[in-house]
Amino acid sequence: MKKIVISAVNLVEAGTLAILRDCLAFLSDFAPKHGYHVTAIVFKRELADFPNIEYIETTWPKKRWTNRLWYEYVSMNRISKEIGPVYLWFSLHDTSPTVKAERQAVYCHNSFSFYRWKMHDVIFAPKIVLFALMTKYIYKTNIHQNHYLVVQQEWFRKALSQMFDLNEKRIIVSPPDMDLQHAIQSNSKIQKVKSFLFAGSPNSHKNFEVICKASKILIEKYHITDFKVKITVKGNENKYAEWLYKNWKNIAQIDFMSFIPKGMLMECYNKTDCLIFPSKIESWGLPISEFKISNKPMLLADLPYAHETAQDSQLTAFFHPDDEQQLAILMKELIEGDFHQLKAVPSIEIKEPKATNWLQLFQLLLN
Repeated sequence: MKKIVISAVNLVEAGTLAILRDCLAFLSDFAPKHGYHVTAIVFKRELADFPNIEYIETTWPKKRWTNRLWYEYVSMNRISKEIGPVYLWFSLHDTSPTVKAERQAVYCHNSFSFYRWKMHDVIFAPKIVLFALMTKYIYKTNIHQNHYLVVQQEWFRKALSQMFDLNEKRIIVSPPDMDLQHAIQSNSKIQKVKSFLFAGSPNSHKNFEVICKASKILIEKYHITDFKVKITVKGNENKYAEWLYKNWKNIAQIDFMSFIPKGMLMECYNKTDCLIFPSKIESWGLPISEFKISNKPMLLADLPYAHETAQDSQLTAFFHPDDEQQLAILMKELIEGDFHQLKAVPSIEIKEPKATNWLQLFQLLLN
């Protein structure tokens, strides 16, 4: 039996863990039917436990970055020889380990190489600045050993191709296969916008402050108070959240509603007139996908990821993520019932190679 190794020691939560689970769920059924043996190198088996998969568990690499680097570039080389011969080694988390395998591939999630950080980030999120500085070099190590890179968006393919002088035909675009069955569709037409929402983690690159500043402008410059902005920050999660709460807690129109679980978020979408998504860097932007099904207005950061995720939406406008004045004007117009700046977002052509599901992806990786 040909051997496939999935390395994913760093995937323990949120969207990246969902990708690991989906990948192993597919291989659990696919591999034995097609003569493959699968070994998964994971943090803990219980996070993604499926039949027909052999597991290697290790928590040591997650304890510190030096451990992670040693495991990727030293330990995995030894492991690959012990497992060998390996037909496909597929790293699901950005790094291209030093391994002995006939074919090698890497799933690239982290787009921080293209994040233009500011001193603001140094103060509130030094780890993010470090990611932005180091991700390029982490990607660069062994990247040309891969037969394929896998990304979620076309813009990311082009960016990686240019950064590392890679042929775009070696980069597969595979959009996430999202379960949107619980997303709420709406055919009712909103006459005036009264409520806005931004759902995101309390991290500085999410750029909550541009919404807070725009809200203050609405009140002080335009004397508009009949609106509500909900943000998924409580105010005590970290230094950035504390700074947000300290500076804008007195604005009654801003609801520091804290984190809410998935089911409640879908309900919140249903009660919200407009989504604001100002994040400065994303590999996808899941709330955009979830909200656009509702056919309600969206105000999004004018960045490549947002244009691609929002494609085929009907009522969308874009703003510079550092321009609270522009955002305030867009919010003002929607509150007053002026929707003239909302446009349909055109589809973006995804060139080959591309995959819309795990079967198509592994057919490319194994062929």
